[in-house]
Amino acid sequence: MPRSVGRQLSSRGRWKGCSMADCKIIFLDVDGTITDYENNVPPSAVRAIRLARARGHRVYMCTGRSKAENPPEIWAIGFDGMIGGNGSYVEDAGEVVMHQLITLDQCKRIVDWLHGRGLEFYLESNNGLFASEHFREAARPVLRQYKLGKGATPEEVDGLEVADVLHGIVYGAELYRDDLNKVSFILSSYQDHLDSVEEFPDLKAGTWGGKGEHALFGDLGVRGIDKAHAVRVLVEHLGADLADTIAMGDAKVDIPMFEACAQSVCMGSGGMEAKEAADWVTTDVDDDGLWNAFVHLGLIDQE
Repeated sequence: MPRSVGRQLSSRGRWKGCSMADCKIIFLDVDGTITDYENNVPPSAVRAIRLARARGHRVYMCTGRSKAENPPEIWAIGFDGMIGGNGSYVEDAGEVVMHQLITLDQCKRIVDWLHGRGLEFYLESNNGLFASEHFREAARPVLRQYKLGKGATPEEVDGLEVADVLHGIVYGAELYRDDLNKVSFILSSYQDHLDSVEEFPDLKAGTWGGKGEHALFGDLGVRGIDKAHAVRVLVEHLGADLADTIAMGDAKVDIPMFEACAQSVCMGSGGMEAKEAADWVTTDVDDDGLWNAFVHLGLIDQE
């Protein structure tokens, strides 16, 4: 049952940009929701998004990716804006609504701490993904393991390179930066994540790439920021109601977004925690999952 239909952020009537009585604001995770786990976009997903926008619905990416991480084929689909960096960045129709960054001092402390532990990392910015000195070599087997965990075959990951997974990766750049959304680092063990929690109480520490203590990466971002917070900021900016919102995702990091929005959908290829938190589960991402969800919710018509 939807959890937040009754909670409104505005009483100003229909929100700006709405062209129909029942138009919705749709927040879509990218990895595993818009794209499959090989970073391909199913044609049915492109068609669903474009048809929904043509009917007056507004569609936003809501992703852990920073802006530079999206290749041209993602932008070519057409969106009304994006939430990036797991909620640190909010953009609507080209306007930056919110951007909360890791400070230069925090970045220096993170980089020095990671170097001291011998952990390879990349710094996530809207201007690029800036990798540490030996990240390419260290990340290659880890990202292959990540893909295998998402259902890829050994043949599919054979020869996979870092740039095949992380669009916008840059080597040899300055690592003390003031333009960061978050930082991801390769875990040598789960203890690295636990120690990062203790070391950086002023930041939000998480993991990704695996389940629980089998996570492959740790990450550090702006404290108090998540996808739910960013959804509320954007809805307030639009002068809209949370009653008009729909969230779709596939992972644990999407659960706050599910809880913030009036309706939520998990992809059939998603994780069990995300499925249990969602109002409805659609088919797998590469089995027309997004299309089927849009039809189920009445956002578009079945062809």
